Amino acid sequence: MRTILFFMLFSFLFLAQESRAGEVRAIELKDGSIVTGEVVSLINGKYTIRSASLGTVLIEESKVRVIRPVAAPAAANSALSNNNAGDVRALQDRMMNDKEIMSKIEALQNDPEFMKILEDPEVMKAVTSGDTAALMANPQFLKLMNNPTVRDIEQKVR
Repeated sequence: MRTILFFMLFSFLFLAQESRAGEVRAIELKDGSIVTGEVVSLINGKYTIRSASLGTVLIEESKVRVIRPVAAPAAANSALSNNNAGDVRALQDRMMNDKEIMSKIEALQNDPEFMKILEDPEVMKAVTSGDTAALMANPQFLKLMNNPTVRDIEQKVR
């Protein structure tokens, strides 16, 4: 469970970082609808999305379930889902629906140690491929597991 939690944290941070990169994304809303377009910005809790079919639209962050690359393989999800599909989905839903947890995850985006590890190509390769063994073998990643904010999130999720 702990490995899944840390994978989810890095996935959230990676998606948050990547969602501003200007590539076409699938934005899945909590009501089940999906908007495809370029995430232009996230300002004051509202995403600005440039969609080929809808033009430029604003979507409240609280209405977004997940943002994912359109053409990227689902390797990260499939690697975990083969063994723990129910656990991963339940954890993801619990984290995304808990404002306190999401606030803590957003705070990690301001943590220089977390942001530094997001720049490590080996870590990002492990995150995008769902390779939890590689993450657990990375000394920088292991150090971050003891981060007080991560520990708070872990306690809240239990």
